[in-house]
Amino acid sequence: MKIAVIGAGNMGGAIVRGLASGTKVAPENIWVSNPSQPKLDALKTCCPALSVTTDNRQAAEAADYIVLAVKPWLVGEVLGALSLRKEQVLLSLAAGVTFDRLAEYAGTERTLFRVIPNTAVSERASMTLIASHNATPEQEKTVLSLFDELGLAMLIPESKMTAAMILASCGIAYVLKYIHAATEAGVEMGIAPKDAMKMVAQSVEGAARLILDNDTHPAVEIDKVTTPGGVTIKGLNELDHAGFASAVIRAMKACL
Repeated sequence: MKIAVIGAGNMGGAIVRGLASGTKVAPENIWVSNPSQPKLDALKTCCPALSVTTDNRQAAEAADYIVLAVKPWLVGEVLGALSLRKEQVLLSLAAGVTFDRLAEYAGTERTLFRVIPNTAVSERASMTLIASHNATPEQEKTVLSLFDELGLAMLIPESKMTAAMILASCGIAYVLKYIHAATEAGVEMGIAPKDAMKMVAQSVEGAARLILDNDTHPAVEIDKVTTPGGVTIKGLNELDHAGFASAVIRAMKACL
């Protein structure tokens, strides 16, 4: 399998690094294109086996799967300059660019994927959302396996993409907001800022692992640490009094 990544910005570059260090595609089978050379040089230094170019058409020419990692307003221009073969599969990372619009640029019969990672893709810890159009089950399995190596990938209908992006992409900012606030609380209680931040961040990672590794529910795990009359239940009740759950729900729904 050969892959071309068009665009070597923050997201495109992170995906290239993740794919090159994974097991699904050999680095020598990855082409990367970008209009500016420095970002390509940085990727080449990281992984010398990559092929890099400033020519999008050259990158896409021999690829089976083409990952379009450009800004939404550049999608039409970039695709219009490519001469894609009908069997080539297009994966678009452009949030908000629907299958209908992609089909206008790339052809209605083409196999298309919308792929929305979040910023944790740089740490190979992304929650990546994937929707497919004209794809076979085998193609869906292939794309899921590629992005599962960059965290966790989930196939969803395009109709659910906006809501899922709010949970997984906007949502990561809300988790970081909690880490920031909890860190400040730790500093007020006398913990050094860097130590407090590590404590909170590790606690967040641990909470996530409990859910993901055990197929459990947050309420179940909360019950395990709320002893009668203990300090945890006092803090949880204070969060409820302050409208914590309602604030999170309202923040998510405000993004619709």
